[in-house]
Amino acid sequence: MAGRIPLGAYALPGRVADPRAIVGQAQAAQELGLQTLWLSERWGTKDLGVLAGAISQVTSTIRIASGITHFQARHPAILASLAMTAQALSGGRMIIGVGRSVDAMWAAVGLPKSTGASIVDHADIFRRLCRGEKVRYDGPAGTFPSLRLNDVPDQPVPALVLAGIGPKTLALAGGHFDGVLLHPFLTPDAVRRSVASVREAERQAGRPPGSVRVYATVVVACDMPPERELAVVGARAVTYYQIPGFGERLAAVNGWDPKPLARLRAHPRLVGVRGSADAVLTREELAEPASVLPAAWTRGAAAIGTARCCHDTFDRYREAGVDELVLHGSAPDQLGPLLRGSRKGS
Repeated sequence: MAGRIPLGAYALPGRVADPRAIVGQAQAAQELGLQTLWLSERWGTKDLGVLAGAISQVTSTIRIASGITHFQARHPAILASLAMTAQALSGGRMIIGVGRSVDAMWAAVGLPKSTGASIVDHADIFRRLCRGEKVRYDGPAGTFPSLRLNDVPDQPVPALVLAGIGPKTLALAGGHFDGVLLHPFLTPDAVRRSVASVREAERQAGRPPGSVRVYATVVVACDMPPERELAVVGARAVTYYQIPGFGERLAAVNGWDPKPLARLRAHPRLVGVRGSADAVLTREELAEPASVLPAAWTRGAAAIGTARCCHDTFDRYREAGVDELVLHGSAPDQLGPLLRGSRKGS
């Protein structure tokens, strides 16, 4: 992939009944030369610690990233222990991606919501624990009288990446994190603005230029028939746009009129759905409501069509200033024609 932007990919995209497919997908990702394999954690069949451990034993070079987990979903010592155990098993290949999610989710499961202050303090607690330090803390992240990992492997602290959409989260990433993971369905122009926000926060924090790695997530459907393309791209779009508040945030970042969101949410398949639609509906079931979305909301913010069209889209994101693309929607073992073709054209 010489001359092109580095690529990573999500494994086990969407709903998964059998996580054992992770083994073949991880091996395919490494064989294809991907930089990073990302895990979209979902409670039930996609636990970060278990999947990272499995991947570490069937690969040797590809980085392993959570994209994403959440600080408050695990006790700080448990998250740090998971990270350092995975570092030891993988030879230091872990990246820990974290995010805010939405307040309604945390209220539903009885956990505190994320704030800017709690995110920054959680990151500091995580790094200190991973270095083997003793931590006493009472503040926005909680109360922890005495924390320490008794046994810490001789491995570096994993890079911390913050998932972000809005300016406040991008500023947190630029000032306090090692990287930022941009959300799917951002146009190249929206990504360019996001990169500028991260770089400005990086500068204001006195950090070296370019020290925060920017990852942009791009949903990919290469050389697929229309119905399959709609199931991959359209269904993935619906899972984000139909969430109240979240869809409006994506539309605002892209500079789009949010009126189509009302039509989407009024679709008979989505009426009464709470939370993420793909928790209760299959890709094929989500393809029907996806058809009411404007074409620009999918085709203008994803990589669709021939391999050449997809690579042209990748180039537009590279020109927007990102350091690495994270391919989503298509599993690594489905990306061979797209990526092997790019090698021949390099």
